[in-house]
Amino acid sequence: MFTGFGGARVVAAAGALSVTLGLGGCAAKVTREDFNAEVARLRQEVQAGDAHLGSQIDSTNQLVTDHTRRLDALDQELQAFRSEYNVSIERTRDLMKFNVPVHFDFSRSELREADRPVLDRFATVVREYYPGAVVTVEGFTDPAGSAAYNRRLGQNRANAVKEYLASAGGFETSKVKAVSYGEASNRQVVPGAKGPGDAGLENRRVALVIDHAAIATDQLAMP
Repeated sequence: MFTGFGGARVVAAAGALSVTLGLGGCAAKVTREDFNAEVARLRQEVQAGDAHLGSQIDSTNQLVTDHTRRLDALDQELQAFRSEYNVSIERTRDLMKFNVPVHFDFSRSELREADRPVLDRFATVVREYYPGAVVTVEGFTDPAGSAAYNRRLGQNRANAVKEYLASAGGFETSKVKAVSYGEASNRQVVPGAKGPGDAGLENRRVALVIDHAAIATDQLAMP
């Protein structure tokens, strides 16, 4: 209860009524009974207002508590994701980039069976904490072959992961984009490393980017 503010209103009103009571010569007198009744009415009005305000503050505090708890849970989930799958995460204000250990055989775009679990875990994080976010799959290649060929190969790799996230991960296709960076030298994990064979495997990869700019701030606090 915030009786300090409400009490001030009652006191002010009572003071005004007291002045009226003291003007005994006025034609329209306020009787003691009228005075007490008016004070009681004002007190009830103020108490009702205080109760409503208190309820609003309690609701706001609960939202803050829920939001904090959910953020803590997200941090724990991301820490577990990092350690379990050796994932690195880069954050900006509206984006989160997951450098996941999803790699491809030389000159191939098929998703390897061994890489599916990390994508499943990524999908779980997005569904739980970033529903409605747009995910961009970035495809990369090693520098073997022509730039044009590698752009196409990188796109095929990104498309393969996009299709997996839509089918197995339950993502809406409109919420998953696929782009290719091909053999871009500034994005190679091991500069210049290339196949055939396992050489250059680190460069034959995808990265996953969550764009959550359009999500309402309070969505993380949803139960």
